[in-house]
Amino acid sequence: WIGIFVLYTVHKGQFNCPGGGLLHSYLLGLIILLASIICALCALVYISMQGTISNPGPRKSLPKILYTRLLLYFPEFIWAVVGAVWVSDNSVQCEKTVINGVIGTVIASWIIIIFTIIGVVIVFDPLGGKKTFYLPDGVSRNLESSQSGQLLYNVKSSATRVWEKRIRLLCCCIVQDDDHRVAFTSIAELFRSYFSDTDLVPSDIAAGLILLHQEQDKMENCPKEPEEVLCHSPSSLVTDDLDVELENAAHFMLFAAAAYGWPYYVYTNPYTALCKLNGDCCRNRPTDSEITGSDRHNFHFGSILKITGLQYRDFIHISFHNKIYEIPFFVALDHKKEAIVVAVRGTLSFEDILTDLSADCEDLTLEEVLENGFVHKGITQAANYIYRKLINDGILNQAFTIAPEYKLVIVGHSLGGGTASILAIMLRNSFPTLRCYAFSPPGGLLSKSLADYTKHFIISVIVGKDLVARLSMPNMEDLKRRIVRIVANCNRPKYQILLRGCWYEVFGGDPDDFPTELDGRNQDALTQPLLAEESLMVHRSPSYNALEEEPHLNSPPQYPHLYLPGKIIHVIEECSSKRLCSSDIKYTARWSNETVFSSILISPKMITDHMPDVVLKALNSLSQEHGSCLSC
Repeated sequence: WIGIFVLYTVHKGQFNCPGGGLLHSYLLGLIILLASIICALCALVYISMQGTISNPGPRKSLPKILYTRLLLYFPEFIWAVVGAVWVSDNSVQCEKTVINGVIGTVIASWIIIIFTIIGVVIVFDPLGGKKTFYLPDGVSRNLESSQSGQLLYNVKSSATRVWEKRIRLLCCCIVQDDDHRVAFTSIAELFRSYFSDTDLVPSDIAAGLILLHQEQDKMENCPKEPEEVLCHSPSSLVTDDLDVELENAAHFMLFAAAAYGWPYYVYTNPYTALCKLNGDCCRNRPTDSEITGSDRHNFHFGSILKITGLQYRDFIHISFHNKIYEIPFFVALDHKKEAIVVAVRGTLSFEDILTDLSADCEDLTLEEVLENGFVHKGITQAANYIYRKLINDGILNQAFTIAPEYKLVIVGHSLGGGTASILAIMLRNSFPTLRCYAFSPPGGLLSKSLADYTKHFIISVIVGKDLVARLSMPNMEDLKRRIVRIVANCNRPKYQILLRGCWYEVFGGDPDDFPTELDGRNQDALTQPLLAEESLMVHRSPSYNALEEEPHLNSPPQYPHLYLPGKIIHVIEECSSKRLCSSDIKYTARWSNETVFSSILISPKMITDHMPDVVLKALNSLSQEHGSCLSC
């Protein structure tokens, strides 16, 4: 607006050129139109800053202004068309500066309009007020009646279709088959059941995460009880066992990281990786029969050689084939540990993400195991795919023919860690001495009975506040409840929460002490939801009800409690500085249990603690520290 106003003012008396009259009217109309839009936007900003998240009363006039801004898009669109027509008119012979200014204005107008349309398509919720039909039984509607039941069914179906369309749009670049369509429907149902019962927008969720992080930091700064400190003082026997497992984990993490191929190698060696791969990859190429899937320019295999330090003859089978429920892996001989290593890749593609999100539960049938349990459906199908390859294609037979005295070790990181764990369960009867190292596996993986069964042969390694290791539907429902509660009870406007929260996340300092409606309430009253909280929770989703209600004996809930596999090593970073740690980071490790990971922790490092390079760095640090202690 300022640029157009200056252009109009400077050239006010110079519109006598051919086509100048139309240009004068165009610029004058555009100045008035943009001024109106700026006024509407300023009013939107001002009114949006009033009240709190759970008190929308001061913002009741917002829809009128929003629709006013929407109506202004029509003259804005017409003016953009007029400008485009004027620019394309070759008979116009005005000053070049004016013509260039108008061209820039027209381009900017069309960019704004296009991005607005894209934003509406992505963000707009077609269900709108239909969410209000999700009500608890017997509150204000009799959902037992056929009419109300049909209405509720139609709303749920509409919500599922909306999520399915969004997922298809995001995955438009991949070839879609029947497996994809089944996965899209399953994932859409998961998102529908999770988001249908809340009245929160993304900025509400961001404010809730900020408040939870600061509240969590306050709790961590409180002194611990003596019993809590004593419980983390293991015996020397347990410590020796931990040191051995840490040394093994540091060694096998190299294989899990190598499974990512060239993306991991380039990420960890950004300046020299491409040069090294270009120089070396063509020299050491296994026979084509040993490789499945595409490895253009031999970059994947070259990276695996660089990371593991193995020779090409040490590899039995390498698969880069990647589809939904079918993930890459390789089988190699590790002469240092005298092991046949099966390394499974983690999430690196859209297909892998769909496998992760196929979070329904299914039975895992095992012979000679008293209690069969539930497992993550998508990861189990990925493990089935690798199991068929290893057994039916004779890959393991070939490996043990070459090295019959070696033991079997299965490793993986993230999705690969979860797949490796279930694969180890499937192979346990055939290979009783096998070991599995699951690095940062997803939290919602195995039922309690299976998790206990795996403690004899699976080691899970979790670093810090890793988000993925705490991901499960019950944990996500708990996080949603905590967000709704803390957001509904905060008396500060949302913009203040977001601004102060950004400052805290970037520069640190003491957590803000936001006044809340919880202040002054007794403990008994805290168990009852507040009116503001109820206004943000339309109903309780089925997966959340599973947390509190007793499940039926023969029909388990759709998303029951699932746990991490095996014995758990928790690696924690010790840093004196609150935010900017020095390069010399010290880590400590201890045995942990699955209850420690029953809640999602909010932290700037909740994502980075999951990265394979961070896990490898932490394990190497602990292994070197143990080695230096032994030499002393």
